Amino acid sequence: MNEVMENTMQEELKHRKQRTGIVISDKMDQTVSVLVERIVTHSQFFKQIKRQSKFMAHNENNDAKMGDRVLIEETRPLSKLKRWRIVEIIERAK
Repeated sequence: MNEVMENTMQEELKHRKQRTGIVISDKMDQTVSVLVERIVTHSQFFKQIKRQSKFMAHNENNDAKMGDRVLIEETRPLSKLKRWRIVEIIERAK
């Protein structure tokens, strides 16, 4: 029975959403604000439009700083607004 439970847990981990964004605020303890931009096509006019979303992400060791490009992953709710965590820092700010 434990093997079945373990396999389902591993399947769930595979399907977590991941986004790439830029850290826009690191003033909180163990939390950063990440801005994720995406390009969508307008349904009527077929023009490309930029859309932005802001996510609060868990930053365990406070190693992500403002301007860093990071990969975030969906996780269980950690607080009122935090549902994402930083997986890796892709590029450091200059």
